[in-house]
Amino acid sequence: MLGGLLQGVTVKDNEFAGAPFDWLTPFSLFCGAGVVAGYALLGACWLNFKTVGILQDRGRRYAKGALVLVLLFLAGVSVWTPFEFPRIAERWFTPTNLALLWPIPLATAAAAFAYGSLRRRRALAPCIASVALFLFGFLGLGISIFPYAVPPTITIYAAAAPPASSIFGLMGVLFVLPLVLVYTAFVYWTFRGKVLPGEGYH
Repeated sequence: MLGGLLQGVTVKDNEFAGAPFDWLTPFSLFCGAGVVAGYALLGACWLNFKTVGILQDRGRRYAKGALVLVLLFLAGVSVWTPFEFPRIAERWFTPTNLALLWPIPLATAAAAFAYGSLRRRRALAPCIASVALFLFGFLGLGISIFPYAVPPTITIYAAAAPPASSIFGLMGVLFVLPLVLVYTAFVYWTFRGKVLPGEGYH
């Protein structure tokens, strides 16, 4: 899906004009494999953070392997994308944009140092770093396709709902979002701490 989004969607007269399997390309499959590796990294780092003993060692070992895969996929997409899509190369590599955007790849590289914290048997740092890798990846995706909702044709402004519909949706969000945040905080509080052998959660 991410690869298909970067490739763009065929639109004619504001209607989808492509084929059902336009998304199925080597680039989209490569991106999909990278996302799978990314979720494996998140899961392994969470296991390393929340468990002890043999299970924690296994999570740390899996996290090291998954991190190497994620970095390879990130590097591959970063090299492949500018060659495949000139509009994205122009976005990132024009002198003005390059001067503004260089902190993002630099921050992504810094987050990759989670490998060192795994070797030092840290628990929380690899978890935070793996989430940061995902966030920086999505930030890079957003920068690459902005301002398009459906690249390379329909912008977010053209795809936006009428003001009345947006305000109606906002009213719902204002009511539901606090409940979601309170519930999420409650769940994280309930399942706080390590899962110890034979004890489970509180």
